[in-house]
Amino acid sequence: MVNRAGLESWVSGLGRLTLLLMEIGKSLFTQKFNWDGFMQQMHFIGVKSQSVVLITGAFTGMVLCAQTYFQFHKVHMDSATLAVVSVSMCSELGPVLTALMVAGRVGAAMAAELGTMKVTEQIDALRTLATHPVDYLVVPRLLATLVAMPLLTIEAVAIGIGSGYVLGVGLLGMDAAYSWAFVVKYTDVNEIYTGIIKATIFGLCIALIGCYKGLNCEGGAEGVGKSTTEAVVYSSITVLMSNFFLTLLLNRIFP
Repeated sequence: MVNRAGLESWVSGLGRLTLLLMEIGKSLFTQKFNWDGFMQQMHFIGVKSQSVVLITGAFTGMVLCAQTYFQFHKVHMDSATLAVVSVSMCSELGPVLTALMVAGRVGAAMAAELGTMKVTEQIDALRTLATHPVDYLVVPRLLATLVAMPLLTIEAVAIGIGSGYVLGVGLLGMDAAYSWAFVVKYTDVNEIYTGIIKATIFGLCIALIGCYKGLNCEGGAEGVGKSTTEAVVYSSITVLMSNFFLTLLLNRIFP
């Protein structure tokens, strides 16, 4: 039997999330943009996330190259290994793993920061000063995530392909010229477009869920911890689920 209270809570939360998204859209066209907040969030989301994203991309590219090589070597297709790494990193692993890393780092930080401001009544204080919390706190974070996510994804993809190339040629003995020729031949520009579009949508989901959980935090310090955990879990699940549907949709748009 379906839990009615849980279903009502889920539908109500989805409605509040939709209203928040509409409010953000309205703010973009009616309110003065907070450039200082945007640049601060770009530094926090983009610059400070580079280390974890680059490490993730590098080791993902290497392990994918190694595992693909071990299987392709059995059928004497060694030179095609790097092409598989390239296509996989561009359209799937690059945006998804980058989004999961950013969700764990940035989504949690957004929920914790805004949740702390909510339970300590700092958000109410902003309203008394005629400053709308969405304009001042949410919009810069969301736009910064939208800009930073594709850039971080491109970095992860580049370092993943590069590390796979170094491992394959330097350690596994693949032919450098043929490997790179297959990468150029089979990695279509549509794969890159697919990865960038996915990264942008993932960034929207992460920022929106993180800010929503922070703004709706209740229950003091325990509530902040709960909101932070939920932001990471829901963001990660949303990324994985939306990736499936985006793959089906984008493969029709970019066949």
